[in-house]
Amino acid sequence: MITLTELKCLADAQSSYHILKPWWDVFWYYITLIMLLVAVLAGALQLTQSRVLCCLPCKVEFDNQCAVPWDLLKASENSSSDTGLPLPLPLRIQNDLHRQQYSYIDAVCYEKQLHWFAKFFPYLVLLHTLIFAACSNFWLHYPSTSSRLEHFVSILHKCFDSPWTTRALSETVAEQSVRPLKLSKSKTLLSTSGGSADIDASKQSLPYPQPGLESPGIESPTSSVLDKKEGEQAKAIFEKVKRFRLHVEQRDIIYRVYLKQIIVKVILFILIITYVPYFLSYITLEIDCSIDVQAFTGYKRYQCVYSLAEIFKVLASFYVILVMLYGLTSSYSLWWMLRSSLKQYSFEALREKSNYSDIPDVKNDFAFILHLADQYDPLYSKRFSIFLSEVSENKLKQINLNNEWTVERLKSKLVRNQQDKVELHLFMLSGLPDNVFELTEMEVLSLELIPEVKLPAAVSQLVNLRELHVYHSSLLVDHPALAFLEENLKILRLKFTEMGKIPRWVFRLKNLKELYLSGCVLPEQLSTMHPEGFQDLKNLRTLYLKSSLSRIPQVVTDLLPSLQKLSLDNEGSKLVVLNNLKKMVNLKSLELLSCDLERIPHSIFSLNNLHELDLRENNLKTVEEIISFQHLPSLSCLKLWHNNIAYIPAQIGALSNLEQLFLGHNNIESLPLQLFLCTKLHYLDLSYNHLTFIPEEIQYLTNLQYFAVTNNNIEMLPDGLFQCKKLQCLLLGRNSLTDLSPLVGGLSNLTHLELTGNYLETLPVELEGCQSLKRSCLIVEDSLLSSLPLPVTERLQTCLDKC
Repeated sequence: MITLTELKCLADAQSSYHILKPWWDVFWYYITLIMLLVAVLAGALQLTQSRVLCCLPCKVEFDNQCAVPWDLLKASENSSSDTGLPLPLPLRIQNDLHRQQYSYIDAVCYEKQLHWFAKFFPYLVLLHTLIFAACSNFWLHYPSTSSRLEHFVSILHKCFDSPWTTRALSETVAEQSVRPLKLSKSKTLLSTSGGSADIDASKQSLPYPQPGLESPGIESPTSSVLDKKEGEQAKAIFEKVKRFRLHVEQRDIIYRVYLKQIIVKVILFILIITYVPYFLSYITLEIDCSIDVQAFTGYKRYQCVYSLAEIFKVLASFYVILVMLYGLTSSYSLWWMLRSSLKQYSFEALREKSNYSDIPDVKNDFAFILHLADQYDPLYSKRFSIFLSEVSENKLKQINLNNEWTVERLKSKLVRNQQDKVELHLFMLSGLPDNVFELTEMEVLSLELIPEVKLPAAVSQLVNLRELHVYHSSLLVDHPALAFLEENLKILRLKFTEMGKIPRWVFRLKNLKELYLSGCVLPEQLSTMHPEGFQDLKNLRTLYLKSSLSRIPQVVTDLLPSLQKLSLDNEGSKLVVLNNLKKMVNLKSLELLSCDLERIPHSIFSLNNLHELDLRENNLKTVEEIISFQHLPSLSCLKLWHNNIAYIPAQIGALSNLEQLFLGHNNIESLPLQLFLCTKLHYLDLSYNHLTFIPEEIQYLTNLQYFAVTNNNIEMLPDGLFQCKKLQCLLLGRNSLTDLSPLVGGLSNLTHLELTGNYLETLPVELEGCQSLKRSCLIVEDSLLSSLPLPVTERLQTCLDKC
């Protein structure tokens, strides 16, 4: 249900566009309202009439028309007068039909004999009115125009009400009043001192008053300076105007949409004027209805009366007049748009009268909107032009930013992230507040969607700053600030959209340990832009690249041989060249994500120090090369998840040092028995596959702590699974299990158990033996909990700690 507050907001939103509606738009609005009233009135009359059509049977037909036997009536009158007998009663036509028969005849004649224009006149008026209304408001709600118009209206209101605008205009008026005094004083100086005449004349020609030209007792118009708050408000408006101009001035979408809707109105007006007066004659009072229903009523011809005919004729005539007024106004607006140069708007006259001689001319949609505003009130454009002039915007912007983001507000934004570090995240600001450098406890500074950021020397006050995130922002670093970052910054995250725009100061951070680059980075750009830059990052241990690369950049493999972790997210693009990986012999962790590899690259098997390998989302169908992993003695974590692997080769048993194996989100149907020779496994993820059973040999994984087979087709659990006494997390959800073995009670270390989405009817009482299992970590349907004895459920409910 719509509340009054929502209705008020909707009305305010509609009324805010009044400055963009010229007089003909207002005229259209009122005509549309009257048309809507005509449609409602006609529709109400038609709906409230119980019998719109009243029909009587025709007993006498003459000349294929219904006739009344007046001749018989006259004959009876003549005979009565000759005999002197009293006149008989007038002859009456007996209508002996039943009321239901009359209703039937009325309905049939209404549907078959009444002209469609007479029947649907109210709906036609309503349809035309809605089309006219839609055309009038289409440009206000069209996705490509509504946002621009809404933005413009909001900015225009702020410009109109800004104290900065009032001061600027008042200074212009004061300047014009002071100029005669300047002129008289310059003439006096000219007559008394010929040597100073040229200097004073040159000062007089300047657009702004000079200090030596004020008359005694008259204050210079520029001496009145805006206070701090007004300056902040003005700077915010300046920024909005600048962005809006850059966004709107390049296109003429609003102009074309407005022109098209007027053309549609003119075409619709021509169509309505063409056919409505023609069909108006079909609205008649009497209707001769000839239908073949003699078998039901005994008559085949009827004379009907359309009770709404006269009032519909009046309403239709009035409607035609309204349409003509609407059409003439539309034609005038079309003429106005075609004859005028609405894609150019010049402030030439205003530049001559004001101090602001640098107001630029605008074009395209920006110009068209200002032309519309001029139709309402030219004063809006004059006030708006103040914010197109170049002023000291940077100073005003910084003042506004500092007042908005006080130290207290910035401190409220400080949070502890997942790494338990104090982080400040600033999002979509106009700059970097100076008060940021008062937060000495900050460890992580994150800047996102801030167009221009400059780190001054004051950043050295952030003695605990170790991590910097810059997302879609342009960051400039002063030399003193760079010296501080060189010594203190350990982690840097850069995310950008422009090709290869890696700031040069990044390669000066000699103590940097982790570097994350996300965006449009190409290998050739890294090589040509900063071939020598990476060699200065001697302490770099982690490099993360997220882009669309055809090969691993050579500068990475050649200049960072001591790199220990390399993560490459190729966003689905195929990574072709991988041979240079062999040079990175010190790698301990390698992540090749979304690289469309299809097979495990052989160059990986040369990385003898590799501990962790992640090949997520690489469209791997087979992993026959897995036998070669035995040449990597340090490999303990293998992630082959989110691929299309159909089976696991038996050679996996050779990976005796494997501790973590991720095989989830594949197409695996069975497990080789050799898998359970990897007795060091403590983490095994087989979720989202097509497994139907788990071999009994799983009992040999005595170190298993995490086991997930979620979303498979497993019907029965082997008893050997419950011999893995170190199990802490067991995920069995969304399978086909019908019962849970009582042996589960022997898993005393179990802290997390998921069973939801199976066909279990009861839970074993032996769950009481899982002393570490809490209710909040038992993921199961509520109905199954009731199958447990009360003491077991009470024990589970004693602690509701989160998993």
